Amino acid sequence: MRQLTMTADRDVEWWDVPDPELQGAGEALVRPIAVALCDLDRPMLRGQAPFPGPIALGHECVAEVVEVADGVRTVAPGDRVVVPFQISCGDCARCHAGLTGDCLSVGRLAMYGFGATGGDWGGALSDLLRVPFADAMLTPVPAGIDPAVVASASDNIPDGWRTVAPHLQSRAGASVLVVGGGAPSVALYAVDAARALGAGRIVYADTDEERLATAADLGAEPVEGPFRDSYGEFGITVDASAAHAGLHAALRSTEPGGVCTSVGIYYEQVTPVPLLEMFTTGVTLITGRAMARPVIPAILDHVAAGDLRPQRVTSGVVAWNDAAEAVAEPHTKLIVQR
Repeated sequence: MRQLTMTADRDVEWWDVPDPELQGAGEALVRPIAVALCDLDRPMLRGQAPFPGPIALGHECVAEVVEVADGVRTVAPGDRVVVPFQISCGDCARCHAGLTGDCLSVGRLAMYGFGATGGDWGGALSDLLRVPFADAMLTPVPAGIDPAVVASASDNIPDGWRTVAPHLQSRAGASVLVVGGGAPSVALYAVDAARALGAGRIVYADTDEERLATAADLGAEPVEGPFRDSYGEFGITVDASAAHAGLHAALRSTEPGGVCTSVGIYYEQVTPVPLLEMFTTGVTLITGRAMARPVIPAILDHVAAGDLRPQRVTSGVVAWNDAAEAVAEPHTKLIVQR
């Protein structure tokens, strides 16, 4: 089969590799039909993220089920499914606790699209993927939804969702600030989720005109320019800047007792965070990887109902055979579709 690969020199090439095969009960083979480029893929290709090649690229996709092994009950050949980027059994203590990115049944950080770091599970920009725990992992796409619309439901849409959804449950109508830039699509998915879930005022801060326009289209107040010390007080704040100034701005804009979630990845030591201010206002800071699988069904339900509009974040759609050239180009959210 063909597999789009980032080489050790960070070139992008189509490689011919052996087809994956079913290795036991409960597994499935799927054929990716719509693949979204994650916010982390371009930094990885540019050498700005510490993932060495070779890497079979792609970890956000909708796929068609091709073959299932004995014991698979919830999907069948021909079904269109979201494939979560993390490998999880659905049955261990951590999976039951919602920590599907830390499943006890597989190696640490097991995931598609990250090469040896993720356990060499392959990548979504391939003709086939092996899914080891098909019933636990695969979520059918509701009828009538274009696969390209929810290709990012594997990772980045859940990443944006988790920054606001649980907090709006306990803070109905809370105001939301999203500081964008470093995780461009995650920030915009957070805006979309905040609006869909009934947030009050939504402010989006960034320096990029295209993303600011998209945020406004999604229902946010755009604020353009360098990051400020503070944007006011918000019950829920999101740092998707991957910049020290952006993180500090989000923290300083979190109201007493509020919650700030940082989805920007910092590979170097962050300059001192304003801990005294956080202490005096009782700010909760959350960071860490998204646990995608538990929230995918709710996201698909909201897309089906028209509440979530991830298609408005999509900045480009290219044909499968054009992926090698397209993945290196700057995009807020690129979709590769068969």
